[in-house]
Amino acid sequence: MTSDRIDKLRRMLESEPDDAFCLYALAQEYSKAGRHDEALGWFDRVIAVEPGHGYAYFHKARTLEAAGRVDEARSVLKQALGVVSPQTDPKAVRELQEYLQSIAP
Repeated sequence: MTSDRIDKLRRMLESEPDDAFCLYALAQEYSKAGRHDEALGWFDRVIAVEPGHGYAYFHKARTLEAAGRVDEARSVLKQALGVVSPQTDPKAVRELQEYLQSIAP
């Protein structure tokens, strides 16, 4: 199923390559499939298009952690907390903070 969803999302991006929703969905699909490096590239594209997308940072960190790259995951979370606005997305900021605390050394 993931492969079908990836194909559909890629086709959708052909007409709108900077669609943050599709980029994020693709990143999630690659992450679910265990294709961490590909997922990370898509999360980076989401962040480039929408720098305040808190959940792109959150799930990028999750993907890094799943790939055994915990130090990088911490760095991503710290970066997110410097970019994501607590005024516009307090829930994401709270979840980013809690996640960072849960993987603190």
